[in-house]
Amino acid sequence: MPSVYQLKPAFQNSLRPLTGWLARAGVTANQVTVAACLLSVAVGYRAGQEPRIWAWIPLVLFVRMAMNAIDGMLAREHGQMTRLGGILNELTDVISDAALLYPFLFLDAPWMLLTIFLAALTEFAGVLAPVRRYDGPFGKSDRALFFGILACWYAAELPVRREVEQMLPKLTALACAVTVANRVKAAL
Repeated sequence: MPSVYQLKPAFQNSLRPLTGWLARAGVTANQVTVAACLLSVAVGYRAGQEPRIWAWIPLVLFVRMAMNAIDGMLAREHGQMTRLGGILNELTDVISDAALLYPFLFLDAPWMLLTIFLAALTEFAGVLAPVRRYDGPFGKSDRALFFGILACWYAAELPVRREVEQMLPKLTALACAVTVANRVKAAL
């Protein structure tokens, strides 16, 4: 199934010079991982409190994806791979996802909570396989694109039909559930 994740090699290549510079400057993969999580939590929390912060969500989603790529390249290509780094990477992905989806609770809190839970399960299902799974249709990169566009829409205060607004949390939960099923099936 097509996924934004398929763009990762080209995205990483564009970040390689910055990654090399960060490695020479002494920045560690774990520092980048933790910084991406702290940024996500701060912006997710503020956007949940102040609607004017919504415009920051797409930018933070993009920066977070870049930081996730950079921390991985620092670890693999600059000899910084550690067990702690692997654990931090997975835990902070789940924390960051939850934080950046938090502002969307206004749509339909029970369904968005289910989406947040299932988003965490997609990551869990991905790491359970002998080799990390990134199957879609609604992996981390796809969720980032979708919720980034939705955040832009709300930041611009564009109208949304009530029926669409009510359906979105149900569709995102379903897409996460299908992703979990796809990753488990592929792992088996």
